[in-house]
Amino acid sequence: MQYRKDRRGEALSILGFGCMRFSRKGGSIDIDEAEREIMAAYEAGVNYYDTAYIYPGSEAALGQILEKNGIREQVHIATKLPQYLVQKRAALDRYFDEQLRRLRTGYVDYYLMHMLTDPAQWEKLRALGIEEWIAEKKRSGAIRNIGFSYHGNTANFLKILEAYDWDFCQIQYNYLDEHTQAGVAGLEAAVARGIPVVIMEPLRGGKLVNLLPEEAKKIMARSGRGWSPAGWAFRWLYNQAGVTVVLSGMNSLAMVEENVATASDAIAGAFTEADFDVIEQVRQQIRRTEKVGCTGCRYCMPCPQGVDIPGTFRCYNAMYAETKSAGRFQYAQTVAMTKEPAFVSQCIGCGKCERHCPQGIPIREKLKEADKALRPLPYRIGIALTRKFFFR
Repeated sequence: MQYRKDRRGEALSILGFGCMRFSRKGGSIDIDEAEREIMAAYEAGVNYYDTAYIYPGSEAALGQILEKNGIREQVHIATKLPQYLVQKRAALDRYFDEQLRRLRTGYVDYYLMHMLTDPAQWEKLRALGIEEWIAEKKRSGAIRNIGFSYHGNTANFLKILEAYDWDFCQIQYNYLDEHTQAGVAGLEAAVARGIPVVIMEPLRGGKLVNLLPEEAKKIMARSGRGWSPAGWAFRWLYNQAGVTVVLSGMNSLAMVEENVATASDAIAGAFTEADFDVIEQVRQQIRRTEKVGCTGCRYCMPCPQGVDIPGTFRCYNAMYAETKSAGRFQYAQTVAMTKEPAFVSQCIGCGKCERHCPQGIPIREKLKEADKALRPLPYRIGIALTRKFFFR
């Protein structure tokens, strides 16, 4: 197992165990199978375990397994404050104390503000006294590192990154999301500030394996590397020194074994030009199903009316490269969840974006097409209600 260090010098396994997708039996977590998987990972050197308040049964299962096997002090627990549920200062202690009980521990190694998408959410927490609360928990040892997990655009990520002296952050990042969400620009900004970066969704929820085009798989096979599609995705991440931990929602022993093997010999800077070429060819195969040839260069931005043009196109393309529901979910999560609206309906047709697009995309026409696909009536209603909840 390879290790990289956090700001305090703690060695973290480059493979982290994501506990959102524990094996399940019927409608609940299969605790025996989850224990086998966690212990197999632990014995192989994995020492970072990520869960959250809203993952059903996850915190309790992790706490039970760690206590039963007497390994709590040998691992690092990461869990998350459901900041979107917090309306009063008292709620901070209420949620945190409940999490400690579930996890059967007196402290959390890595505590995150869960799913920030806009600086306004952090400002709301600051108004409630979150900074003083964090300082108090750090002094008592109840929280050892503070961070945030993020879904949103690069610009808002950079603002949140600068808003506080974070110990770490967590972003969605993979070879398809290199220039979306926080993206490589966000990764590099965090590294420049000395902030460790934990990666989630390295396989886009398994889609870079399960939905990979057959020709893409053949390209990987012809490389002679002998790496699986998952192995290619993980190694692309591990090749970047700024990546500290890559989370994987492992729910089989076979998955644990494969990911551990990859994390045991993958080192930063090991990719060759041929390897990067394979990844680019795979990207091109995935993009053959895209509806808009947007590269995410952002030359069309900023839109005078606030429309998130590249974000909208990325999610529209995901409807066809992945599934319709996946694209719409990504849109709701990353484009719709900003305090200032970024919807296509704000477009006044000025055409400024098209004058700057190096791909010559008829942006105004394609935006209308994308909006119709991404926001059918039920989604418009759901997004409106969720926005009221997030930004009340």
